[in-house]
Amino acid sequence: MLTIHEIFYSIQGESTYAGRPCVFVRLTACDLRCSWCDTPYAFYEGEKRSLDEVLAEVERLDCPLVEVTGGEPLLQDDVYPLMQAMLDRGRTVLLETGGHRSTARVPAGVVTILDVKCPGSGEAGRNDWTNLDRLRAHDEVKFVVRDRADYEFARDVIGRCGLRERAAAIHLSPVHGALDPRPLAEWVLADRLPARVQLQLHKYIWEPGTRGV
Repeated sequence: MLTIHEIFYSIQGESTYAGRPCVFVRLTACDLRCSWCDTPYAFYEGEKRSLDEVLAEVERLDCPLVEVTGGEPLLQDDVYPLMQAMLDRGRTVLLETGGHRSTARVPAGVVTILDVKCPGSGEAGRNDWTNLDRLRAHDEVKFVVRDRADYEFARDVIGRCGLRERAAAIHLSPVHGALDPRPLAEWVLADRLPARVQLQLHKYIWEPGTRGV
């Protein structure tokens, strides 16, 4: 069984898949409390659904791209057979994970989008750095940046851990409403950082607090 907060069809707002139609499977619960979290409602709400029920809903929505997100999806053990089953059905499967839970059991075909927590999140001490060693050529890394200190932290991790060679893409995403994207872009340009400045597309299409998009 899985505790599911919501399953919905929308536009992918982040990663190299941004702008594409996507089915989102949002799982309930997270053991982090990031200062900038934009989905705290997913900490507690949700209902128990069987693997077959979730797969049937994904099939009904009929989209080749699916993202498993949360909360923190890797808290639920049945997420692994869910991801494998969607791969077996020909879906491109993205996993959005907070970076503090081991990705060792994530099926090889899944595109892991690993969120490395910066100090401004209040949760940087929870990063599981061994996850960077498990990155595959198609995986992506994301840093949510609140200020200059977060940017410098991300810049140093990118260089020290050789992320340019390990990941398909590196994203720096400003905290929406807290950091203007312009200075972040200027920092990236000044340092010639091998990263993408990423805006959360869905927050510009819809009101930032809108659920189910």
